[in-house]
Amino acid sequence: MTPVHLAFSSAFMLGLFGLAFHRRHILSALLCLEGMMVSLYVALSLWVLQSDSANFSATPLFLLAFSACEASAGLALLVATTRTHGNDHIKNLNLLKC
Repeated sequence: MTPVHLAFSSAFMLGLFGLAFHRRHILSALLCLEGMMVSLYVALSLWVLQSDSANFSATPLFLLAFSACEASAGLALLVATTRTHGNDHIKNLNLLKC
């Protein structure tokens, strides 16, 4: 495994572990998801550059567009949750309490 692959794999795993173990606030979960998406975007972009193939050249742009849509939907949910519940704690998001 090259150092570049190790760096992107560790960045993705760090975001995944942060999402799995530190789920107190919605904002921290969104930041972990964004870190994972950025590491995937950079890894996919480098893979397209190394393969020298024009078939997959639009794939990183689609991933970046989906990442931006995910971020905007997450921030909208964060604002709506903060307005209705008063905070952004994940433990308060029980469907039976709403």
